[in-house]
Amino acid sequence: MKKNSDFYSLKELYSNLYPYMRGLLGFFFISVLAMIAVGVAGPWFAALLKPIIDNGFVEKNIEAMKWVPLEIIGLFILRGLANYVNEYTSAYISNIMVQHIQRDLFAKMMLLPVSYYSENSRGHMVSRITNDARNITGAGFDVITIIAKDGVTVIGLLCWLFWLDWQLTLITFATIPLIALLVKNINRRIRRLASKAQTGMGEILQILTEAVDGTRVVRIYGGQKYETARFEKVNKDLRHIAVRRQSYASIASASTQLLIATSLSIILYVAAQRAAHAGFSAGDFMSFLTAMLMMFDPLKRITNVNSVLQGGIIAATSVFSFLKLPEEENKGIQIMPEKPGDITFENVVLKYNGNDKNAINHINLVVKQGTVVALVGESGCGKTSTANLIPRFFEVTEGALKIGGIDIQEYELNSLRSKMSLVSQDVVLFNDNIANNIKYGCPSATVEQIVSAAKAANAWHFIEKMPDGLGTMIGDMGMKLSGGQRQRIAIARAILKNAPILILDEATSALDTESERLVQSALDLLMQNRTTIIIAHRLSTIEKADNIVVMHEGQIVEQGKHDYLLNLNGRYAYLYKMQFNNL
Repeated sequence: MKKNSDFYSLKELYSNLYPYMRGLLGFFFISVLAMIAVGVAGPWFAALLKPIIDNGFVEKNIEAMKWVPLEIIGLFILRGLANYVNEYTSAYISNIMVQHIQRDLFAKMMLLPVSYYSENSRGHMVSRITNDARNITGAGFDVITIIAKDGVTVIGLLCWLFWLDWQLTLITFATIPLIALLVKNINRRIRRLASKAQTGMGEILQILTEAVDGTRVVRIYGGQKYETARFEKVNKDLRHIAVRRQSYASIASASTQLLIATSLSIILYVAAQRAAHAGFSAGDFMSFLTAMLMMFDPLKRITNVNSVLQGGIIAATSVFSFLKLPEEENKGIQIMPEKPGDITFENVVLKYNGNDKNAINHINLVVKQGTVVALVGESGCGKTSTANLIPRFFEVTEGALKIGGIDIQEYELNSLRSKMSLVSQDVVLFNDNIANNIKYGCPSATVEQIVSAAKAANAWHFIEKMPDGLGTMIGDMGMKLSGGQRQRIAIARAILKNAPILILDEATSALDTESERLVQSALDLLMQNRTTIIIAHRLSTIEKADNIVVMHEGQIVEQGKHDYLLNLNGRYAYLYKMQFNNL
């Protein structure tokens, strides 16, 4: 991914945007033709003023100019229609491109390795989809619109000015090198500020996300002032950046306009002197003056377009670099069978990016098919890291992890994960109704199957009491439900998927006694005839496990059944006694 200091060039911006124009080229050409028509209208109007002044006011020849008013009306009707076509097609193309870029960004986000999410800010990810995609099209298409429409206007007016008096027009070109130098110097400052603004917007969204997700913690610990201060600091910095950015843009615009106005003043003075001679009529002078004044606004927009362009280049660097990130490796072709077989860790090492120490350090373990294996140990000992390797949330650094004697990297990734279910302490539910949350992993499930899964998960008795039953909306992350209810919905989802491998990540550790009893009863049913890996905090919940694996500092130090480990009087016995002495 490109660094902030390594921005995309204008050529790279448009070469990356071009694929999104497929299917829209017809609309684009219509839009460009409409832009040209609008651009031509300006010089045409200036040209019409010459016969009006010369024939109507100087020579008093009304007959020669009787059609001119109709020409002017027709010209503005044509201009209005062309402008409408341009605005409509521009909006259509721009919004289609935004939609497709946002679609690709979201799809890419769904395919990135899980490690990317742990190493990058959610706020920046959201900002990239919501803001950067629009900034790209603003730079990519709006710039084309301005250059095409206003460029044609300026070129047409210059051609008309050359036709009227080429010597006067040459004075205008004296300002061009000065304008180019000014714009080049200000470009660098605007680009740096645009990069800072992009980063700041990501920080704003990160703070907002954390404040919403952690609203209960914020309130109970009185963190409102702290969060408000965090938000205000970043927001204030963004305000300073926006003001400075606009300041530079205004300086560029004002300086450009001053240079243009200076040249226009000189031109007007010389033109007034020439008007005294027979070779430069009153109509010539009026038309020349009108053409010069009409150049002012399009030139102003053309000089201001740089600010939009710089923001778009920053956004393009963010978006297209993101789209080129490597996705989860999925080179396997093997299809996971309905009965996957044993899960085998062979001298497995896991080391996270940026860490000096191994999270898992040369572990060897066999999880027999259809058995229940519990991973226990203090926090940070590698339990969750071990479980996360099975669905390939993280890749093995060294060694091999096999299922049914086949390295998991040889399995097609979707096939591998289709045979697994996950129930964790931090339940993930979606802002949808209960039915859709239960059938999330099985979209084709019938109502009867959903109800059956809910009953098996001990969830039906509270679902049927709700106002809309299965159609009840549960709010963001299931906030309208209690912890035990959310957990049972997650268990129902796993029951409905009916996968042969089940991972339980401290699924009952945050529940009260009654909720734990109901959830544990549902889990006992769920674990039947499945290969189950339990990450356990409460050791009382895994006493019946077929194998208890005790981990310490990323290594397996003991394993066996509950009674055997207690009699061994080692680390498991120590943890067990510590936990029950604290009850």
